[in-house]
Amino acid sequence: MSLLAIVGRPNVGKSTLFNRLVGMRQAIVDETAGVTRDRHYGKCEWCGHEFSVVDTGGWSSGSDDAFEEEIRKQVVIAIEESDLVLFMVEAGTGITDYDAEIADLLRRSGKPVVLCVNKVDSGDKIFDTYQFYSLGLGEIWSISSANGSGTGDLLDEIVRLLPEESSEVDPYEGLPHIAIVGKPNVGKSSLTNALLGEDRNIVTPVAGTTRDSISSHYNKFGHEFILVDTAGMRRKTKVSEDLEFYSVMRAIRAIEHADVCILMVDAANGIEAQDMAIFNLIQKNKKGCVVVVNKWDTIEKDSKTMKVYTEGIKARLAPFNDVPIIFTSVTEKQRILDVLDATARVYDNYSRKVQTSVLNEVMLPEIENYPPPAWKGKYIKIKFITQLPTACPTFAFFCNLPQYVKEPYKRFLENKLREHFDLTGCPVQIFIRQK
Repeated sequence: MSLLAIVGRPNVGKSTLFNRLVGMRQAIVDETAGVTRDRHYGKCEWCGHEFSVVDTGGWSSGSDDAFEEEIRKQVVIAIEESDLVLFMVEAGTGITDYDAEIADLLRRSGKPVVLCVNKVDSGDKIFDTYQFYSLGLGEIWSISSANGSGTGDLLDEIVRLLPEESSEVDPYEGLPHIAIVGKPNVGKSSLTNALLGEDRNIVTPVAGTTRDSISSHYNKFGHEFILVDTAGMRRKTKVSEDLEFYSVMRAIRAIEHADVCILMVDAANGIEAQDMAIFNLIQKNKKGCVVVVNKWDTIEKDSKTMKVYTEGIKARLAPFNDVPIIFTSVTEKQRILDVLDATARVYDNYSRKVQTSVLNEVMLPEIENYPPPAWKGKYIKIKFITQLPTACPTFAFFCNLPQYVKEPYKRFLENKLREHFDLTGCPVQIFIRQK
C-alpha cells in the first residue's frame, strides 16, 4: 500500500488533517505546539483508492523541547519510508526558517511533494498563500484542515501522484494485536524498540514521553503480530493536563482493541495500586495478559529473589493469577525473546477452540467426582458442556437448576478447565444455563 507522509513545523495542523483523512480522531490534537512526537499511521480511502498516511512530529531546531532531536529523526525516517510527502505550511505566519529548512530537506530527498497551505479559512486569506511559491516546490493547495474546505481537491492531487496499487488484500488483516501497557516510565517504548530492533518510538527519561498509541508490524523469530505501544496510565488525580487525559483514553482504547496485553511493571516498585487498576481493566475487557517485570538488573538478588517476587505478584493478582510473569531488563536485552514466546503462547490459548466431545469427555467425570452442593434438598445435575463462539474462552454448562450454582463452584469448574486445557494468561468465562 502506498504511503503518504505529512510533515511540517509544529502547530500547522498536521494531526487535524491526519484525523480528517483517516476518518477518526486517531491522533491527539491540542492548541499546544509539539503534541505529536512519534510517527502515527492510519489508512485513507478516496474515490476507490486506499493508501496509508503517516503523521509526524513538528520539525524544529534550537527550541527548548527535550524531544526535538528525536522528532527530527522520526520525520527523516517518515520521508524515507514514504512514496509521497505532503508538506504543510500555515497561511497566517508566512514562511519561517523551519519551513525553509524542511523545503531544503525535501528538495534533496528527491521525493514527490505536495505543498499544502493550511488555515485558509476565508477567501481573503488566499492572498497570503502566494508567497509559498518561493519555496520552489511547485503548485500550492489551499485548505482548512479544521473545517475540511479544499481537502477534496488536495486528495484528488494526492491520489494522482501516488504510485498505482496492485489489487491485493491487506497483509496485516487478522494478525493478533498486542498492546504494551503500564504506568509512565516503566520501559514500554524501550521494549517496543528492542523487539523491533530499531528506534521506532522516542525514548527519554522523562515520564509521559509517549502520548499516542503507536502501532508497528512485528515479524521476526517466527512471530508475527501488530505491536501497540501506549502512553503510561496514571491515577486520575495525578493527570493535570488535557493532553494526558487524551493519551490515557488512547491507551484504554488500545486495551479494548488488543487480543493480548503486556503489563509492564517496574521491578523497584513491584505491583502498586495503579498497576492493579490497569490489570483489572485488562481483566474487565476479557483480554489475555502477560506480566513483564522490567529493570530487573537494578535489583539486588539472591537465589530465591525471583521465586519470592513471583509469589508476591500472584498473591496480588488473585484470583486470576494464572498469568505468565517474565523478568527482563530491556536496556540489557535480557529475556526479551521470553516475552515474545509467552505472548504467543497466551494468544494461542486465547484463541483456542475445544471440541464439544473432548470437553464433555474430560469435564463430566470431574463434575461426577465433585458435584455441585445440593441446595435446600435439591440436587443439581450438570448434563452437557460446550464452548461458546466468543473471542476469549467462554464455556456454557447446562444443568437442571442453574440458579443454585454458586460462585465457589464456578471457580472450581474454571480451575479444572485450566488444569486440562492450557488457558494460561486468559480470563475464562463460565455461564450456567438451563438444560
